Amino acid sequence: MSAREDAVDAAVMPPDLLAGRELALEARGLSLDYSERRALDAVNLQVPRRRVTALIGPSGCGKSSLLRCFNRLNDEIAGCRVSGEVRVLGLDAYAETTALPELRRRVGMVFQKPNPFPQSVADNVAFGLRLAGLRSRLELDDRVEAALRAAGLWEEVRDRLDDSALRLSAGQQQRLVIARALAVEPEVLLMDEPASMLDPISTLRFEELVVALRERYSVLLVTHNMQQAARVADYTAFLQAGRLLEFDATDRIFTNPRLRGTEDYITGRMREDRG
Repeated sequence: MSAREDAVDAAVMPPDLLAGRELALEARGLSLDYSERRALDAVNLQVPRRRVTALIGPSGCGKSSLLRCFNRLNDEIAGCRVSGEVRVLGLDAYAETTALPELRRRVGMVFQKPNPFPQSVADNVAFGLRLAGLRSRLELDDRVEAALRAAGLWEEVRDRLDDSALRLSAGQQQRLVIARALAVEPEVLLMDEPASMLDPISTLRFEELVVALRERYSVLLVTHNMQQAARVADYTAFLQAGRLLEFDATDRIFTNPRLRGTEDYITGRMREDRG
């Protein structure tokens, strides 16, 4: 048995599920503690490249904590302790030799609430490029257009590039934030309930965008919307109380889960434990 196969608990994931697939992200025995509270407990997870993987589970089960381990945003929380191994695109994310700015360039992040800067639409998208030292106006314009097209927003804002990003609708702002992340050419996108504050039409556009993005990017998506996970994700992981209980192809998770707990959550028989 290879080290890769050995890292996967067969009770959680079918051992041949990702056979032959390259991995974008991997957690091995990952535990995370906030002061006196354990948020993640010995999680083993593999996220394949150029696919959409959904994280589902009750509120407080550790989904967002797990997501934030892959770009080390938990480092910014006082009292946070991480043990185990986290690999991002084959690199040890927590190794002393890992450059954090480069890690976060390769792993983009989209939050629940759109967070555009109080700048123009174009300047929002160009922000990371300028931070990386790009100064050519022609190249900046080309990269901004390419990112807005990739985020499905170009046709809506092409005549509004100098307008404040804060004048866009919530759905447009969320796609603008995605464009800002795409502009610096990441390889992975982490998304933390990015459609939870959007109206149904904006949510539909967002889901269409996610499906299109998997042609070029590896997407890890936290969602409480079971229908959304079923529509956009290739694979789904179910977490409860900080532990990964089941991981499988999304169609099997939603039609024939192996665990009763997974079925109870998906069908709504499990009460959400909020807190």
